[in-house]
Amino acid sequence: MKKVKTMQIDPKRQTKQENYKLLIGSVLPRPIAFVTSVNEQGLVNAAPFSFFNVVATEPPLICFSCIRKPGGKMKDTARNIAGQKEFVVHIVDGKNVERVNDTSVEFPSEVSEAEMIGFELLPGAIVRVPRIAGTRVQMECRLHQMLALGGQEGVPNADLIIGEVVQFHVDDELYQDGKIDTLALDPVSRLAGTNYGKIGKIFSLPRLSYDEWLAGNKKE
Repeated sequence: MKKVKTMQIDPKRQTKQENYKLLIGSVLPRPIAFVTSVNEQGLVNAAPFSFFNVVATEPPLICFSCIRKPGGKMKDTARNIAGQKEFVVHIVDGKNVERVNDTSVEFPSEVSEAEMIGFELLPGAIVRVPRIAGTRVQMECRLHQMLALGGQEGVPNADLIIGEVVQFHVDDELYQDGKIDTLALDPVSRLAGTNYGKIGKIFSLPRLSYDEWLAGNKKE
C-alpha cells in the first residue's frame, strides 16, 4: 500500500470557519434531512440540514444538528422542536433539491418558507406537523432528546436533535420486497461549499464471519 504523506492540523489553532470547511470537505457525502416544524402560532418552517443520520433501530431514531446563529441564537427549526416536540423529516431527491435549496435562504422567523416557496402541505398521520407533498420518503418524528453542544463560555454552537420515528411514509413505487430502491429514490447529498452529489457507481462487498475471513486469509 502506498504511503500517504499527511499534514497535521490542530483544530484549536484554527478558526471556527476553518474547522467547518475542513469537516464538510472531509465528511462526504452527507444525506440531507428536509425538516418541517411548527411554532406556537402554527406557522410552518421548512429547512434542510446535512448533519443528519440514523442513531438506532429499536425504536427507530434519527438525528440532525442545527448549527446556531451568531451569539448562540437557536435556529427556528430547533426552537420550534424544543417547544412543540414534533417534526417531520423528508429525504431530498433529484426532483425537489432545487426547491429545498431555496428554503436555506434566511427568511424572517415570521415567514413560512413552505408557503413562500409554494410547497403543498399534507397533514401528519401521527404528529401535528404537516408533511411536504411530492417527497417520496417522509418520517414523522417525536422529540426523543435534544442536546446543546459545543461553543464557548456557556454559549452553545449547535443543537443535536434526536427524534423517534413514529410513522414512515414511502412512495409505493420505491418499496419492493421490504427494501427501498436506491436508484429509483435518486437521493441527493451535500458536499462541500455549494456542491451537491448524486448516487454514482454502486458496488457490493460480502460481510464475512470471522471463520470465513480466516479461511480466506490463511498464511502459507
